Amino acid sequence: MTMGRRSVRAGWLVLGLVLVGLGFVGAFVPLMPTTIFLILAAACFTRSSSRLEAWLLNHPRFGPGLRAWRAEGAVSRRGKIAACLGMAVGYGLFWLTVRPGLWLGLAVALVMAACALFVVSRPSPGGRDGV
Repeated sequence: MTMGRRSVRAGWLVLGLVLVGLGFVGAFVPLMPTTIFLILAAACFTRSSSRLEAWLLNHPRFGPGLRAWRAEGAVSRRGKIAACLGMAVGYGLFWLTVRPGLWLGLAVALVMAACALFVVSRPSPGGRDGV
C-alpha cells in the first residue's frame, strides 16, 4: 500500500471515529441526531476498517437500523416519528430562542419540512407499508 493510499485510509478512519463519537453523543443529548452520524461513520469504515464497519453494523442497538438503511434505504416507523418530532421541537426552540424574522423563519421551516418529507418518504424495513 502506498503512502498516499495509507493517508487517505487513515483520514477515512479518523473521520469515521469522529462521526461515531458524534453519534453516541446524539444518543444521549436531546435534539442531536444519532443515525445520520452512524450512517456516515459506516460509510467511512467501509473505506478504512472492515473490523469497525462490522462492529457498527452488528451493534445490538444501532446495527439493525444501519443495515436496513444500507440494504433498502429504509427507516423504521419509530425512527421516522423520532426524526420528525426532533425536527419539530428543534424548530420550536429555534423560533423561541432566535426570534428570526419572517423570511428566515420561513426558510428554516421549509428546509426542515423538506427533510421531514424525505425521512417520511423512505420505505420501512422489509417493505412494510406505513409511516
